[in-house]
Amino acid sequence: MSDAVHSANVDIPRVDAVIVGGGHNGLAAAAYLAREGLSVLVLERQEHLGGATVSALAFPGVDAKLSRYSYLVSLLPQQIIDDLGLDIELVRRRYASYTPLPGSDTGLLVDHGDAATSAASFAAVGGEPDAAAWSEFYERTARLAGAIWPTMTEPLPRRSEIREAVADEETVRDFLERPLGEVLERTFENDLVRGVALTDALISTYADAHDSDLQQNICFLYHVIGGATGDWDVPVGGMGRVSAEFARVAGEAGARTRTGAEVIDVRDGEVTWREDGREHRVRADHVLWAAAPAVLDRIRGLDPEPVEGAQVKVNMLLDRLPELRDGVDPEAAFGGTFHINESYSQLQHAYREAQNGRFPEPLPAEIYCHSLSDPSILGQALQASGAQTLTVFALHVPHRLIAGTDAERGELQQRVFDSLSSVLAESIEDVILRDADGNLCVETKTTLDLQDTLEMTAGSIFHGPLSWPFAEDDEPLDSPARRWGVESRHEGILLAGAGSRRGGGVSALGGYHAARAVLESRRNER
Repeated sequence: MSDAVHSANVDIPRVDAVIVGGGHNGLAAAAYLAREGLSVLVLERQEHLGGATVSALAFPGVDAKLSRYSYLVSLLPQQIIDDLGLDIELVRRRYASYTPLPGSDTGLLVDHGDAATSAASFAAVGGEPDAAAWSEFYERTARLAGAIWPTMTEPLPRRSEIREAVADEETVRDFLERPLGEVLERTFENDLVRGVALTDALISTYADAHDSDLQQNICFLYHVIGGATGDWDVPVGGMGRVSAEFARVAGEAGARTRTGAEVIDVRDGEVTWREDGREHRVRADHVLWAAAPAVLDRIRGLDPEPVEGAQVKVNMLLDRLPELRDGVDPEAAFGGTFHINESYSQLQHAYREAQNGRFPEPLPAEIYCHSLSDPSILGQALQASGAQTLTVFALHVPHRLIAGTDAERGELQQRVFDSLSSVLAESIEDVILRDADGNLCVETKTTLDLQDTLEMTAGSIFHGPLSWPFAEDDEPLDSPARRWGVESRHEGILLAGAGSRRGGGVSALGGYHAARAVLESRRNER
């Protein structure tokens, strides 16, 4: 980059495109644009690429590479993998979920591979009438996915086009127009079954099941449309493998990257950043913002739009999986999504507790065991010993409640331990490994950690409120930026990250859409 980046007191160089943010979205945009012959510069604030899609040796002296922030993949289109030639393997999990019935010695196991076992499990938790309703409910979400997923790599469709493609008015009304809580209460009788379905509406989305703005519905929709199946897969090698592949193809295409480069101003196509104590500038025909939109607002002097994350993430390494109260095989229970204290009434109670300024008790959370599907993230000795990873994602812990003290972090971590232990046959602390220093192999990340480390404003993993993956019928789509859902509040700057219209999750769609908008605009100018 020595020929393209200079200090502020010399002539300012020019490139075709500057991309701010070196996460997987920014790298995807870089790869697409560089492959079309554009000169591309990627600026990343951290000392490494990858953003939230990274793996790390989190515990001293322990050979376990954990997906530190993001952890599962559903929304990454096969088209992007094929377009860019990404060497990424995604493993499908056999089990959908396991959810212990609070205060009992039984639980609900939903097994993709054994309908009879699933039906018996519904009956065991008192939800026998809901077994058939469950199948019908997810047949309806599959109808939505079949209509919406193919549009995700195309310009924004309109709401009426989605309605026509779904071809089922009741399904459209239930999932796109009515609060999800109404639909769940009408569809299922059992409190636990309702809760399992509701969880997909609340991942980092602080909402009541009946909120009229339908943020819970939008979050739910993104969780059930991925790949037209709604399956959430494990990336072999961890999330670091995903971002490394995007970095590889971007670099091979000719995109250039700078790490440790903090952007401090963007004006009239001129980007200023600070690196190694010096200011640098570059001019670009196109500026793509693959970071949180609120950060762009701040450096441009605008009040950011409201944004708030609402989760705590705990990574841990166990010497073995813990035993369950009902005797179900731990590899089955932890082989999908393990829900703890997430019945419908518990989730609603947790929301009200947080609304009243208190951390929920018990803390609702869900758990993923990456190493069951992909042991490659563990060293050979750990694999042979039976060690396993756990990722815990706690809900309804909004950023507004986080003070950032060590005591608070310890309290939240203990609440996660207590919530998990309440549904186990043993204490979770008894099976956590210790690192080379004798400390428990546990790390806890709050919304404040995400804000400080990744500049995810208020810890929002989506960079802001989610949007429907379609345009309203009267919405203007009269520019490439609007057609692809990447228009920002700032003229001449495109959103290319999770804050774009369809950019949330590990999908690369924010970067893909922004690149498509750039290429379309260049064609229009010819």
